[in-house]
Amino acid sequence: MPHLIVEYSSNLANYPEAETLTALNAAVCASPEVKDEADLKTRFVRTSAFEIGTAPANRAFVHAELRLLSGRTPEAKADLAERVAAVLRRLTPRPAGLLVQLSVDVVDMDRPSYIKERL
Repeated sequence: MPHLIVEYSSNLANYPEAETLTALNAAVCASPEVKDEADLKTRFVRTSAFEIGTAPANRAFVHAELRLLSGRTPEAKADLAERVAAVLRRLTPRPAGLLVQLSVDVVDMDRPSYIKERL
């Protein structure tokens, strides 16, 4: 915990994944909600099969899901969501003629059923 999964549409060519991973980890780990930086697992998933709506338009998306153990306040979750969104706003490519939708969701993981081990 936490897990940060960033999905993006494949029509966002040359997405700066490495730079964005570094910036996301720094932003999230700067939160007082993250006690040990080694707990954060961040990854990108490039999606090649996707549709956005029904209109034949040039559209793209970036969606981040931050999964946290339950128990955080709404304010803490909003702060973390904004930290992630700020990095994605800054580093997401904006190709001409392409509408890019950005979203961030913070999801509670069930504490009693979450298992994590360091082997």
